[in-house]
Amino acid sequence: MDIQFVAQIDASADVVAFPVRKGGLAALVQALGDPHGALLGGAAAQARFEGAAGSVAETAAVDGSRVLRLLLVGIGEGDVHDLERGGAALVARLQTSGAAAVHVDFASAGASDADDVLAFAMGARLRNWRLDTYRTRLADKAKPSLKSVTIASAHGDLADRWAENEAIADGVALTQTLVAEPPNILYPESFVERCRHLADLGVELEILDEQQMKALGMGALLGVAQGSTRPPRLLAMRWNGGKAGEAPVVFIGKGVTFDTGGISLKPGAGMDMMKWDMGGAGAVAGAIKAIAGRKAKANVVGIVGLVENMPDGNAMRPGDIVTTMSGQTVEVLNTDAEGRLVLCDAISWAQKSYDPKVIVDLATLTGAMVISLGHEFAGMFANEDGLAADLLAAGETSNNKLWRFPLSPAYDKLIDSPIADMKNIGPREAGSITAAQFLKRFVNDGVAWAHLDIAGMAWADKDGPVYAKGATGYGVRLLDRFIAENFEG
Repeated sequence: MDIQFVAQIDASADVVAFPVRKGGLAALVQALGDPHGALLGGAAAQARFEGAAGSVAETAAVDGSRVLRLLLVGIGEGDVHDLERGGAALVARLQTSGAAAVHVDFASAGASDADDVLAFAMGARLRNWRLDTYRTRLADKAKPSLKSVTIASAHGDLADRWAENEAIADGVALTQTLVAEPPNILYPESFVERCRHLADLGVELEILDEQQMKALGMGALLGVAQGSTRPPRLLAMRWNGGKAGEAPVVFIGKGVTFDTGGISLKPGAGMDMMKWDMGGAGAVAGAIKAIAGRKAKANVVGIVGLVENMPDGNAMRPGDIVTTMSGQTVEVLNTDAEGRLVLCDAISWAQKSYDPKVIVDLATLTGAMVISLGHEFAGMFANEDGLAADLLAAGETSNNKLWRFPLSPAYDKLIDSPIADMKNIGPREAGSITAAQFLKRFVNDGVAWAHLDIAGMAWADKDGPVYAKGATGYGVRLLDRFIAENFEG
């Protein structure tokens, strides 16, 4: 979908939307005058439209031989998230409506700054993503018709500033696509192929195959992968936009492209959704695309451990002991607690390869996190208060919200093993915390580290503020803002 910015509405526009803040309807109706103002006022009354963010009211008007489609779009209090929600609501309303183009009139909506216009456009761009690749019998009226959004405001052409927003939206779209793809299409090797285009943006790629990981001693990651015919991969994506030689920030993503649970087999109902168990890896890939696309002035590395967890005759068994790259041993009591086994070796390799001062990992790690927070926040664990505060702030800015959970040595005894250095799962209580405590054991002294459990956020069963039901793209904007707000001068 093409988004353009102009100084005034084209006289030929036949689909026009007017953003409305709460309490701003009367002023808009007066500014438009008769007949359009009166028509929109009537439509608002019939729909009980008051400008709430994401609400829409619609009417039609006759202009000579033309019929105009006029819409009111609520932008709430007018903060950035309300504006994004308004842009998203407009696209949701028109995406398959038959309309090919819509003009948005910010000029008649009262005073607005350029950031307001860009936020509205961002919501529209984000909400337009969808995956129709495998729908061969989609009815014509269900196919997307909307091709362009033209936004008119006193600020005129904002194309230069929009380019940065578009780069971020492209990153979110990459993540959504990766998360939504079926597991017979997206697996470790094909995930890597989907990321090769990042080299065109200046990202350096490094790919480790099974033999290379074996030579490095990644027994935990390889243990998860050994039941699948799909060979594992470890992909590193490096963006060098900061000072030469400055230690990079490292993002690490769990990339279990399909998770049956292994020998500890999951129930059949809902197992199809385990294609999104690579949501952390998808978020990291999308974040690197966003960061590189907008030419961020920071050094950032994204690392994803890619495996498929399957239950064949060679699969890891409950009771097996694996040796991690760090040399620590793990008693595997449950093969469905596999994500932490992938992440721990990726963390060790990241520290050996890049000597980072900051590591943030993302993973759809525990069902316990969904029980704790539902689908409103991702859980955060951090070994440093400053890092936690920075991530919380980035979560507020991006609307990819986080809630901090505790880390404490008191929980360590829950994962101590009588036969190895640790076991990969504790009791039912504090399940998300013991998973974080497990990962913490692989973080070197002096490294600021945070673990984000995004199990409740990578996929949604209903429409959200700027996404439709399905893959949400969670994490991309969070990581991008974390870099922008803390590592770019």
